[in-house]
Parts: sequence; structure tokens; C-alpha cells
Amino acid sequence: MSQEKKVLLAAPRGYCAGVDRAILTVEKALDLYGSPVYVRKEIVHNKHVVESLQERGVIFVNEVEEVPDNATVVFSAHGVAPVVHQEAAEKNLKTIDATCPLVTKVHAEARRFANEGFDIILIGHEGHEEVVGTSGEAPDSITLVEDPAAAREIEVKDPDKLIWLSQTTLSVDETLETVEVLKERFPNLQSPPSDDICYATQNRQTAVKAMSPECDVVIVVGSGNSSNSVRLVEVALDAGATASYRVDSYRELEESWIDGASTVGVTSGASVPELLVNEVLEWLAERGYGTVEEIRTAEETLMFALPPELRRDMKAASAKGTAS
Repeated sequence: MSQEKKVLLAAPRGYCAGVDRAILTVEKALDLYGSPVYVRKEIVHNKHVVESLQERGVIFVNEVEEVPDNATVVFSAHGVAPVVHQEAAEKNLKTIDATCPLVTKVHAEARRFANEGFDIILIGHEGHEEVVGTSGEAPDSITLVEDPAAAREIEVKDPDKLIWLSQTTLSVDETLETVEVLKERFPNLQSPPSDDICYATQNRQTAVKAMSPECDVVIVVGSGNSSNSVRLVEVALDAGATASYRVDSYRELEESWIDGASTVGVTSGASVPELLVNEVLEWLAERGYGTVEEIRTAEETLMFALPPELRRDMKAASAKGTAS
């Protein structure tokens, strides 16, 4: 008798509060100022989101020098270094900062500890926009460490006045492993006052850990430049899934991945619209995986207010509309 085919659907999954806020910021900016609205880098790391906003009149640029003087530019959820704010001011740009408040917290920690004379070890991936932004807050005080192997090699100026911070979207387990190596080498290493890895990243990893031991394959919906999506594949494999794959959408799924599989796990990164997950579930249902069981490990209720500069303009526009 053949085994029942089913899907385990991880929860929480998809949009986190920071991503929701960033996308809504761009949508409200379009409504308020009209197109084009410029966005430096991808507002969030998801191909579908970026393409949808482009269709609505958003122009994505790599640097503010590409934005015409006096135009409106939104800074992405990953944050920017202080020099980017300076460049925008020199071009007289109207800036709206959609940096996730949890990333802003890490920026503030970097400034504070640098001012207090600490050497800062930043655990993160070289070249990732968030790491570039955080490093820019205190470039003379920050040393980047990518993984436990790098932690074994790093040299620091003062091992007695040392603290670690981290990119918010890392694997919780690998970060702790890196910290353990650092603490073995530098016993006086201090930890940040509160956890830097964001609640949503942790919650998505916890849900994947809970379901993966039962899964023959885990499908992670998310883009290749999304750090937290890529981490979910690693977490699934480490937690016991037989195989795991990342896809941008159902169009990238391959029949061979589910050959002989009775249980397929599905999750999505923190910048992924639920629409893309539903399309994956439909694709699986057409192949006999119609039973979907949700594996929920946390409830998420956090919401972030829109950037203050945008709220101020929305309020002014509303008052003007009421007056007229």
C-alpha cells in the first residue's frame, strides 16, 4: 500500500514586520508623491516583490548618484551607512529610510560600542547590504567574521575590550558556534545587550527545525540573495530533512525532487509574499500532495510604524485634503 502524501507547512513563514513595513513604505510613497520613486538597492531581497514594484513605477538603483537631484529615494530594509545619507543630502534628495528597526538597533549598538572604545567583531556575510551598512557606522572599530573557521584566524587590537554583534538574518546555530570559537580565543569577549538575530529569522528557523525530521524534502520559497531564505535550506538539512531546495517560485520546482517522497515540507523566507507559497502548494496538490498540515511554533503580532518622514507627509496631505 502506498504511503499517504502530505505537506507540512511551516508557521511562521513569509513576511516579517520589517519587510511588511518596507514594502508598504514604497507603496505609500508612490501614492503620495507619484512615480517615479527611486529605491536604493532592492527594497527587500525578493525578485517577485521588486518586479511588482517596478511595474508600478519604482526605479531601483545601486547608488544614490544614479538618482536625479531633488528626487525621492527610499533606503531599503537592510540599512545604509552614514556616508549614503551624506551623499543624498548633497544631491538634495528627499529621503525615506525604510531600514528595519531591528537593523537600526544594531547600527546604534555599533556606534555606541565604538564610542566607548570597544573593538567590534561583526558576524555576517561579506558584501551583504546589511553588513555594509552596519560596518559603515564604525569602520575603524569593526572586523567582519563570516563563520567559525574565520573566527579561529581573526586578530584583534585589544582582546580585553571586545564585543560581538551580528547580521540579523543569520543561522542562529552557526552564529552561536562562531561565538563559542571566539569566546575560547578571547575569554573577555562581551555579548550584545540583546540578541541581534531578528525574532522572525529565529522563528522561521525554529519552525523548520520542528518539521524537518519528518520531511523527505523541504522546499524553501525565497530568492538567492535572501540570506534568511538560504539559511532555511541549511537549517532543514541540519535538522534531519533528507533533501532541501530553494526556489523563487513554483516554476523552478522539479518533479525529480519529490520522486518517492511521502512528506514534503514547505516554508518561505521573511521577504516572500504568501501568494508564492500558495502557488507551490497548488503545484504539489496537482501531484497528489493535497493534505496540508501546518506546523506552528510561534505567533507573531509585532508591527512597526511607517518611517516618521513618510507619516509626516501623509498627515500633511490628509490635512490639506480635509481643508479643501
